[in-house]
Amino acid sequence: MHYKKLPLVLSLGVALGAHAQTQQLDTIVVTGQRASLQSALDKQRAAQGVLSVVHADGIGQLPDDNAAEALARLPGVTLERDQGEGRFVRVRGLGSDYNTISINGATVPASEAGRRAPGLDVVPAGLIRSLEVHKTLTPDMDASSLGGSVGVNTLTAFDVKGRLLSVDLGANHDSNLGATRPRLGLTFADRFADGKLGVALAVSRDERRFASDNVETGGAWDEGKLEELELRRYTILRSRTGAAFSLDWRPADGQQLYLRGFASRFNDDEQRQSLAVEFEDAQAAGELGEGTAVRGLKARKETARTASLALGGSLDMAGWQLTAETGLGRAQERTPMGLAGSALEADFDQLGFTDSRRPLLQGPAALRQAAGYELDEVEIEDSSARDRVRHLKLDLKRGIELAGGASLEFKAGAKATRRHKDNQQDSYALDSDVLGGVGLTDIAGGGPVSYPWGGTLGPAADAAKLRALWRGVKLADHRDDEDSLVGSFDIKEDVDAAYAQATWERGGFQLLGGLRMERISFKARGAALVDGDAAPVSVDTRSTHWMPALLLRQELGGQLLLRAALTNSLVRPSFEQLSPGRVVDGDEAELGNPQLKPLRSRNLDFGVEQGLGRDGTLSAYVFTKRIRDFVFQTDLAGSPGWQGFDQVTTFANGASAKLHGVELAYAQALRSLPAPCNGLIVGANASFVRSKARVGGYDDGEWKSREISLPSQSDRSFNLSLGWEGRGVSARLALHRQSSYLLEVGDVFDPAKDLRVDGQKRLDLSLKYAVSKQLDVSFEAANLTNQAYYVYQATPAQNAQYERYGRSFKLGLKWSLF
Repeated sequence: MHYKKLPLVLSLGVALGAHAQTQQLDTIVVTGQRASLQSALDKQRAAQGVLSVVHADGIGQLPDDNAAEALARLPGVTLERDQGEGRFVRVRGLGSDYNTISINGATVPASEAGRRAPGLDVVPAGLIRSLEVHKTLTPDMDASSLGGSVGVNTLTAFDVKGRLLSVDLGANHDSNLGATRPRLGLTFADRFADGKLGVALAVSRDERRFASDNVETGGAWDEGKLEELELRRYTILRSRTGAAFSLDWRPADGQQLYLRGFASRFNDDEQRQSLAVEFEDAQAAGELGEGTAVRGLKARKETARTASLALGGSLDMAGWQLTAETGLGRAQERTPMGLAGSALEADFDQLGFTDSRRPLLQGPAALRQAAGYELDEVEIEDSSARDRVRHLKLDLKRGIELAGGASLEFKAGAKATRRHKDNQQDSYALDSDVLGGVGLTDIAGGGPVSYPWGGTLGPAADAAKLRALWRGVKLADHRDDEDSLVGSFDIKEDVDAAYAQATWERGGFQLLGGLRMERISFKARGAALVDGDAAPVSVDTRSTHWMPALLLRQELGGQLLLRAALTNSLVRPSFEQLSPGRVVDGDEAELGNPQLKPLRSRNLDFGVEQGLGRDGTLSAYVFTKRIRDFVFQTDLAGSPGWQGFDQVTTFANGASAKLHGVELAYAQALRSLPAPCNGLIVGANASFVRSKARVGGYDDGEWKSREISLPSQSDRSFNLSLGWEGRGVSARLALHRQSSYLLEVGDVFDPAKDLRVDGQKRLDLSLKYAVSKQLDVSFEAANLTNQAYYVYQATPAQNAQYERYGRSFKLGLKWSLF
């Protein structure tokens, strides 16, 4: 296949296990999976540290709607999913807020108020040229990641040979809702001015209309008996619109000037119909008793906008190479006057449930009818979160040839980063006295709510009718001061960094050593609500950190390669944890902790890679991390300053946590087999990770602690795939599997309150056929196993959340005009 026919085809082998080098992508003429694999292996051998890469000639081969889904094919990378779709990226068992995301070198801000890491579901896969996950950091890189640093690179005109213009049309189908929505993309790249000026543009539009079904208890179990449960039906319209452009001027070798931009708009229009039951007394499965039933509706539309711009260049001057770059990123998430919740209540007897894993609600027929439900409360939320990041950096590099065939490269530089995060929130609570005597019969509409387990939820509540109830009501008189004041904050974080490093190389031996310094200035402004009285909160902190690094790379002959690295890294806690807001109500308090220290990690990596000709690789890496000042949620009641309190929920720094693991990867094109098996490409990777940390709090004035694994860390994760190509046909079948992990520490004193996510497996399929040199037809099927998301409390028999999303399908046409 020529590049004009398949300009953005992905490589299975790269996505499954390659470790590659950060460098300017060479011009690639795509000739199928084998060529993609060979390119990945070449980059892998040139890498200084451990780096996993998904190339743009790989994104799109598997059912990957966004950047997060594509990254999930790499060793050591798992996802946090939202409604079954990958959103946040975990690297080597560390949570998403402990990783850094950049687009074209500019740090990507996070649209969500409490998060440090952005959701990568805002980045359509069709705009991406490559994805890179740095698992070992060199001193010239930002130190702000413990698991990995993820780089997203969009297309440039120098990534392809000649002119490129392609159109991608398709449709997304959801089996749960039976809905089909369109998707389209356009990609253009060309060079002008005798090949010195490159222009590239990519636009993408993608829509999904889908549904999911849920039953959850939230972990409301007490000695095997259940206090409450809730049934939910979600219907969602999710759309992404994105654009990326690149202008590159390369008049001569060693001279470059570039301007690269990215923008996306992510809309999430969600309605949630629910039926909840709170039992009068906790009940075991099969028992019947009295309780209160609550019909609810949540309806909100979130709009997240993300944009980044990077301007930079490089110049050779008398043997020195000077590189400069400035960039900015902006992200915003708006939820204008969202219906955050509503409650219509009725009392019943003969209520119960069966099956503790996926509870089925039992009750009289009236439970699922409109009569008897009276409106109790409506909650309204108007919020806007913004995150802005600016940076300026300078790098100076010089290479020196030494005697005996050795070489020395010296590199030094500085970077200034300015980050500004704020959240403005207004919450309102309207009770039945304000809304009048309204029942479900008055606001019902749209027929019964479909639900797969135990019949419907009853008549649907209508969002428009609910909203009409508060027209003319002066909302300011019903403002919830606790959520509004304490949920709003303004945080500024300035980082000034400098580094120096040297790389000595001779023959197949390479040694890199260096030192990075980062100085962090932090300012937080917010509000405290103490027994109903509001007061401003202001906190300023400063810290300086020194991080040495030593990386070794040795070619041992016979395509065997050895790597080792001793590095240091750090990351600030999430903005939710650093929030200055606090609420004190009598003998209970809940507060953020802007005095938290950064998490610091000392990392050791060691591994070998064995090349299998030009068509394959086999690699094994071991790693260990010692994390100081890790952050956990705790209870300070009874501690100095909080004597006499019954509960004080906040965040604290722990002493240390440890994490160690093994990553194995294999990928090979089996061209030596007889036909038709010589079209096979196989890939597999596996990660085995263990961790431990101690959490604790004050109990009756005495400090108590216990050992846990780090939240979000799966002990095992696997990727297996089988591909085949030939005679214009390309096929992929991929399986992803990961073991259970700790989601949340429910009580620092009681492991029986912990919530864990059950193990998951996901099977995806893609088929592609080249009708001609200009036209490809593709079919993709995601989540063929209809994998459920299951959270349990302490034991798999005790449901906390069970959710199914159904299967999804995509049909596409890609037409390359030239």
